[in-house]
Amino acid sequence: MTAQRGRGIGAVDIGGTKIAVGIVNHDGKVLAHQECATEQERGFADAVDRIAHMLLECAVATDVALDGIGIGCTGPVDPRTGEIGDVAFLRSWKGANLVDALEARFGVRAALENDADAATLGEAFWGAGRGKEQVLFVTVGTGIGVGMVLNGRLYRGVGGAHPEIGHQIIDARGPQCYCGARGCWEVLAAGPAMSTWMSENGNPGLSAKQICAMATSGEALARKAVEREAHYLGLGLANLVNIFCPEVIVLGGSVMRSAALFFEPMRAEVHRNCTQVPHELTDMRLASLGPEAAIIGAACAWRHRFMTKENPSAVEF
Repeated sequence: MTAQRGRGIGAVDIGGTKIAVGIVNHDGKVLAHQECATEQERGFADAVDRIAHMLLECAVATDVALDGIGIGCTGPVDPRTGEIGDVAFLRSWKGANLVDALEARFGVRAALENDADAATLGEAFWGAGRGKEQVLFVTVGTGIGVGMVLNGRLYRGVGGAHPEIGHQIIDARGPQCYCGARGCWEVLAAGPAMSTWMSENGNPGLSAKQICAMATSGEALARKAVEREAHYLGLGLANLVNIFCPEVIVLGGSVMRSAALFFEPMRAEVHRNCTQVPHELTDMRLASLGPEAAIIGAACAWRHRFMTKENPSAVEF
């Protein structure tokens, strides 16, 4: 008697420099993965060929039958149609439909999400937010992004839009942001904000990582830069707590690799500014999925779309 093949979800993560593909089981474990350079100038059809080839190799290597394919892609993308918008790193793909292309290749349903929303789903259901209904995932790196799972569902704005919470206004007299506003959260509290502040105070050319290392070693100006960063991060988080009252805020991104420098002062800002809501019930945790978070999030995007409580019969096991 032939042994029954395992079941899994194909996962595709598309970024400006690389495409990662893998197989994820229904517990969120990555069984296999491969990567290749994005090379968007080779065109969309060539990319689909490469993605399909890697997916097939991963499926064969793990002896897994695909139940579906989840895709996380740098935005803007339309999660309702599967169409790729005007993405700076994927100009030759504009208007192409990755969902249609992969469904035609594999004969299973596919789901596309903005990569930030896919990562949010992964952390909410298989990571640090597991078991919670109200989860915000905040990534702090070269920018600030926020994804939201509210009442167990990914939150979408009008037209399926991904809300740009990193551009909430924190200080209307603050520095100019590329978005056109002054003093938004991202321009005040993303990693480059620390670099800019250090440069303005006589120490140019330092990355956020270097500044955090200097602060850990006790360098006075770097510690002031970190204190300023924690203050503004805390103000933005306090706004999120006041507006959404989440059970969990999951924090990720490159700046949070130095989370020990920021957590307590951020919590202090939340405590100081959230007097009208039960802020003590909101837990702040670090992201837990590690370097495979993008692949896991892409798979979770498919599972969330087709295997929710509202639609539990997407596949049979």
